[in-house]
Amino acid sequence: MISQTAEYALRAMIVLLARAEGPLCSAHDVAARAQVPVDYMAKILNALVKSGLVTAQRGRNGGCKASRTAAEIRVLDIVQAVDPIRRIHTCPVGIAAHGTRLCPLHRKLDEAAQCVEEAFASTTMADLLNEDNPSIPLCTSSGNHHVQRLIH
Repeated sequence: MISQTAEYALRAMIVLLARAEGPLCSAHDVAARAQVPVDYMAKILNALVKSGLVTAQRGRNGGCKASRTAAEIRVLDIVQAVDPIRRIHTCPVGIAAHGTRLCPLHRKLDEAAQCVEEAFASTTMADLLNEDNPSIPLCTSSGNHHVQRLIH
């Protein structure tokens, strides 16, 4: 449904939001807590910085943090920052007769993409973190105490 990159970005934001009150978080730390290869995480964090979801500081005491609260960040914001949901506006096969009136297959695919987009747009990270569920979203057991602090 979503790419691995988008899932990794969601994991990264969970880690950063859980540590919102703490010191800046290094890419290595985010990668370890989110269970993502560090080189891949560095690219994801760069995209999140470019989108304005994360702020970063270089240097010896550098690192990154979420630029907004969990209630202000939608799942869609994160997904769109790293691997946007692709909607179908014209025939992807290039059939001129279809133009912008999609065939039944591509119309259904676009409707499914629209449903995913709407679900992600209506869900904030706070919704995920505050859901009454014993499972902590997307985090390792070693990082759970940080998320628990955020939730309670």
